[in-house]
Amino acid sequence: MASDVSASPRFFVLKDELFGSHDTKFSTVEPIHLGDAHRCPQCGEPIGMLPQVPPFRGVLELYGAALGDFVESSGYDFLISERMAEAFRAEGLTGLLGFHPVEVVRVHRKRRGPIPSTVPRYFAVTACFGRGAVDEARSLIRRDEPVTCPECRGSGADTIHGFTLEPGTWQGEDIFRPRGLRGDIVVSERFAEFVQRHGFTNMKLTPIEQFVWDPGHKGPPAPSS
Repeated sequence: MASDVSASPRFFVLKDELFGSHDTKFSTVEPIHLGDAHRCPQCGEPIGMLPQVPPFRGVLELYGAALGDFVESSGYDFLISERMAEAFRAEGLTGLLGFHPVEVVRVHRKRRGPIPSTVPRYFAVTACFGRGAVDEARSLIRRDEPVTCPECRGSGADTIHGFTLEPGTWQGEDIFRPRGLRGDIVVSERFAEFVQRHGFTNMKLTPIEQFVWDPGHKGPPAPSS
């Protein structure tokens, strides 16, 4: 776990609920249209993957008992249900971009069970690249190479065993990708309360200090001397 630091405000990593009751994935179908890569204004390097542009067409893959409100897809895009999109806008939350209508070609049942009789309307969205920056000194992250650009902080992570954000860098977004960990979606405490209040499904929220990603079982980095 990351170093013990006062965590105010609180943040959470957002993932889908794998093997949950509303476990749902989305696979795009050809043709897939891609836009230009975002680039760091300081070092000029690409930030993240090439973004997909409309139209969005694909297949919902249903692993759970019912379709979820949050659906992971390829790249940085993901799907949210119409009811979640309407609530997000109505309550004035920030950080989601796009809201492009999605054409669901079909629902593919991946485990035993009936195909849903109705399919909610979905929208393709992406979380903004936020200003919130990972506090390298107070986080337990193994890097595959050193962070060199102070702006984008683009460097891959081998393992994550909890992290924190540098005080003063977050600018109030409710959902965003932080500098230093662009591959992860971080949400505010207000967003977490929003999810709980509405009962949105297929969403797992883990406090950033407790978030662990270690596919190679390398363990946390050694303490700095």
